[in-house]
Amino acid sequence: MPNVLTSPPDSTPQQVAAAAQAAGRAASAYAAVSASDRARFLDRIAERLEGLGDKLLQAANTETALPLARLTGERGRTCAQLRMFAGLLRSDEWLDVRIETADPNRQPLPKPDLRRTQVPLGAVGVFGASNFPLAFSVAGGDTASALAAGCPVVFKAHPAHPETSRLAAEAILGAVSDCEMPEGTFGVVWGGPEVGRALVLDENIYAVGFTGSLRAGRALFDLAASRDRPIPVYAEMGSVNPLFVMPGALRERSQSMAEGYAGSLTLGVGQFCTNPGVVVGVAGSEFDTFVSGVAEKLRSSAAGTMLTQGIHDAYAAGVEERRGDRRLTCHASGEGAAPSLFSVDASAFLSDPTLREELFGASAIAVRCSDLAEVRRVADALEGQLTATVHFDGSDVEDVRALMPSLVKMAGRIVANGYPTGVEVNTAQQHGGPYPATTDSRATSVGTAAILRFVRPVAFQDFPADLLPAELRVG
Repeated sequence: MPNVLTSPPDSTPQQVAAAAQAAGRAASAYAAVSASDRARFLDRIAERLEGLGDKLLQAANTETALPLARLTGERGRTCAQLRMFAGLLRSDEWLDVRIETADPNRQPLPKPDLRRTQVPLGAVGVFGASNFPLAFSVAGGDTASALAAGCPVVFKAHPAHPETSRLAAEAILGAVSDCEMPEGTFGVVWGGPEVGRALVLDENIYAVGFTGSLRAGRALFDLAASRDRPIPVYAEMGSVNPLFVMPGALRERSQSMAEGYAGSLTLGVGQFCTNPGVVVGVAGSEFDTFVSGVAEKLRSSAAGTMLTQGIHDAYAAGVEERRGDRRLTCHASGEGAAPSLFSVDASAFLSDPTLREELFGASAIAVRCSDLAEVRRVADALEGQLTATVHFDGSDVEDVRALMPSLVKMAGRIVANGYPTGVEVNTAQQHGGPYPATTDSRATSVGTAAILRFVRPVAFQDFPADLLPAELRVG
């Protein structure tokens, strides 16, 4: 199992309050830092992370058991993400500036001068995720997008990788000093649920970013809503990321789809938020061949090491529960974290919501439908998802067209003839979805649009140019 290195003691309530107060005091000064200087700051964070070299990767490898090759790629993604937001700040386009100039002669009433831009929300509390110790942790996407937006960050480190978090936090604090950012621009707190609770309830915090379980994310959402001044919680939570295999595709490429699906399911020991935990098709020999092909690949896959003992135990218990369910047929299963595959008739899947819940790890349920109409009923029964995937060929196009409204209603990203586990980081990405995938289906935690979570629009009416934000002093 992973070996957590020496962890700092839990932050006291006074220390959490002090970190939030420091961020609150820094909010106005940091919001006033120019976009170009914030861009330089983000670039410097990336440089300092890279400067840690193998020390950062070795710490993450020890604490998470993730392979060094995977962590090397994740560090590259993390630094590229910081530089992506730096590049975004060097253009005003993301501010969605809108200008309507005055027309005093308009009838029946004069037209005022109106200019709309975005302003930072204020200090943001960010919670680290267990499954990406770099890209969704201290210097990850939530932190990068909040800092890009002009918001100070108080980061609650994840207890599964404290040394990795400490090193990354030191890199950010070093960049704060190098770039002469306001004191309090970044802070970190340590501990469990009580520390998180104190952070969310602190009146200096104006928004929260979270990646984790549905139970924890919903608890934070409810807590933030209970404040005298409620704040938004952008929580990425549970998703089974269904994959639909259409009849034509099954006839033409069943074996290659089985190989691809098994590879996606087992990637990272199934510990991706985009892991495709449900596969849906029309019952028959072609679907049976596909399921058998997936099972064969899974049985030949070695059991990996999961991120924490708690995650391992929850996965093992979930698989054991599925083994004991008489409605399910077990096609592949093993000890510990070994991948598993079960199948079930659509009627049982539709009647029991627990079968539609995420089991974090490399376990999947194949749903056998009587016809394409039942495939659509299964799609309609699934709650909000981060992704939905459909495999089809030319003969399936009209059936996919009929399925698309259900997929669009369900998911934030819809994948054609691929697999959802790879999440491209760019301007067009949408990593979110309707509840319970996230608490706000309009938001994304990946890509440049993630910055929009931490700003709000303000319109200025009839102000002289020298009192306007720089981006509005045109026209």
